[in-house]
Amino acid sequence: MSNASPEIASSLTLGDVTLNYHDVGEGAGEPILLIHGSGPGVTAWANWRGIIPVLSQKARVIAPDMLGFGYTRCPEQLKLTPAVWVESLIALLDALEIEKVSVVGNSFGGAIALALTTAHPERVNRLVLMGAAGINAPISEGLEKVWGYTPSLEAMKGLMEVFAHDHSIITDDLVRMRYEASIRADVQERFARLFPAPRQQGVEMLALAESDLAAIAHETLLIHGLNDQVIPVEWSRHMKTLLPNSTLQEFDQCGHWVQIEKAAQFTHAVSDFLLNQSTGQ
Repeated sequence: MSNASPEIASSLTLGDVTLNYHDVGEGAGEPILLIHGSGPGVTAWANWRGIIPVLSQKARVIAPDMLGFGYTRCPEQLKLTPAVWVESLIALLDALEIEKVSVVGNSFGGAIALALTTAHPERVNRLVLMGAAGINAPISEGLEKVWGYTPSLEAMKGLMEVFAHDHSIITDDLVRMRYEASIRADVQERFARLFPAPRQQGVEMLALAESDLAAIAHETLLIHGLNDQVIPVEWSRHMKTLLPNSTLQEFDQCGHWVQIEKAAQFTHAVSDFLLNQSTGQ
């Protein structure tokens, strides 16, 4: 069955939640779970479309639209917290009979990847955290702008300029595509409920205790753009001091969109870390 949009993939109803998720590839390596960020109108496909085809050549790749985002549906009154997001991912993995995954988390998704690893360490192999939230620090002006977005073409263009260091990639078509995604159906209403003002509370909600981070023994690759205006590179540098088995790869001339601005280098780094090593702890 073909869909009008590549963002719409498989559908799975778990209780009162219906998840839209991509399930692509086979391969010998342990499955890989991709957790997207929290930009307006974001979907798993919009976030990960550049890396899914590469990783899925060697491994099974699972990439859901998280609760509150994209084409996934959950009750309006459901209060979304890291614990709720984590349990929805565990329910998805259980339904797919997947015991253990490596996890790639972007921004908001990085914080959820860390929360998943803390709550269910036995379900996680390796971690890749790209421009990840997950520590308690003052909210950046860029993140305030992302979470405070109200729809207009001008506002979306401004957000694109916050996300990307190289503004030459911000075409009118890209701006219009992301703007239209942000006003589809009830997307903006759901988005506005996720991180209301004062938005510092959103940072604190996603933050893990430093003792919990220090207890994560999993091999972890931190990736960050040096020019990131949304999640400052200092957040990953601090995270590296807390995660005992972590390395940090920084990209110059790069903003929050490492997977887009440095697509080849990002894909190589993630593939090498997750697929070109022996699996298992």
